[in-house]
Amino acid sequence: MEQHTDLCQSHLPTNEPPKQTSFKRIFFYLIVVIFASVYLWIGCQISLDKAAMFRNESGIQSLAVKVVDIIHDRNDMGEIGGMVYYERVITFDAEVLKGERKGEIVRGRQTIDNLTSNGTLPIEKGDKIFLYPSVPGTDVEWEAGDFYRSNGILFLGIIFLLGILIFGRSKGVKTILSLVFTCLAIFIVFIPAILAGYNAYLVSIITCLYIIVVTLALIGGPEKKSVASALGCAGGVMIAGILSVIMDHMLKLTGYLDDQSMYVSLLNESNPIDLKAIIFASIIIGAMGATMDVSMDISASLFEIHRKIPDISFGHLVHSGFTIGRDIMGTMANTLILAYIGSSLTTVLLFASYQASLEQLFNRELIIVELLQALCGSIGILCTIPISALIASALCCHNKTHENV
Repeated sequence: MEQHTDLCQSHLPTNEPPKQTSFKRIFFYLIVVIFASVYLWIGCQISLDKAAMFRNESGIQSLAVKVVDIIHDRNDMGEIGGMVYYERVITFDAEVLKGERKGEIVRGRQTIDNLTSNGTLPIEKGDKIFLYPSVPGTDVEWEAGDFYRSNGILFLGIIFLLGILIFGRSKGVKTILSLVFTCLAIFIVFIPAILAGYNAYLVSIITCLYIIVVTLALIGGPEKKSVASALGCAGGVMIAGILSVIMDHMLKLTGYLDDQSMYVSLLNESNPIDLKAIIFASIIIGAMGATMDVSMDISASLFEIHRKIPDISFGHLVHSGFTIGRDIMGTMANTLILAYIGSSLTTVLLFASYQASLEQLFNRELIIVELLQALCGSIGILCTIPISALIASALCCHNKTHENV
């Protein structure tokens, strides 16, 4: 039996791709990291230089504190315009956690009433919160703001990163590195550039190209499957973006979806932010993650098939790519649609409760934009499948032709 097993294994095709030296791979990853870092540095300098709102020019200061003692906790009742209100006032001492006043004890107050403070939780000893300056003339200097929640989410993030490292090992390190570059590209380049008044269409396209190239280069390495994945992903995202521009005119969108949209339009009065461009950016950035996943799945699968069966034809490879894509398509399309519905569920429930009919509900611009994002992203995924399959198959067959020559 052992001899038979060895004989079977000896007949398996072993068209292993030539392994690149570790030096060449390290050099490749070093170039990618340098390119990503230089882009972030230049983009940050250009964007933050014009985005004045990031410099806190309003002068409003806040303190991160920990409540060390509750001084008073009283309940009051009053009447305004014939309406009875209940008010709870909590006075407390707190220790400053950061900044020049670190370690100093300050006195603050939290006011909770049944008219304007729905959902506000009363503070307790040991809570970490933000304090903001009180209205001049009051008996305390600081008013309680939001709870300091970042420590909890940081803990969950550490668990996530540890999971990636444990299961991914060296690939997990590359995944974390790509996540870092992606987040930095969004938060220190993309968002400041939009707020600074740069063309949102152009900035979003550049950001997507940067994320696609850096992520797939780090994850896939210096391989042709990375090229196939990048081109397939870029093709799907491009189609999603073109569809969003076409539908923008057909649906007569304004970009004013809610109160937040109006506030965003007033952030830079000298060069107002194009709200319709923000819709375009949300569509292509939202579609990019899913199309990147699909393109890499198909490209990696086809290159593995070619490695195992080196004589497979271009047509059979393309057919295999389409077959794999059909299995991926359903779950990926559901992923996008469910993600967009889940992110706006509260708004949908509110509109549904006040709208006279479903027809009116589905014609509200906010709902239309959510559906537009889901549909454009799903069509982008659908187009990524044949694009990735064709490009990956062509590169595989090019390898075979080159080797025969």
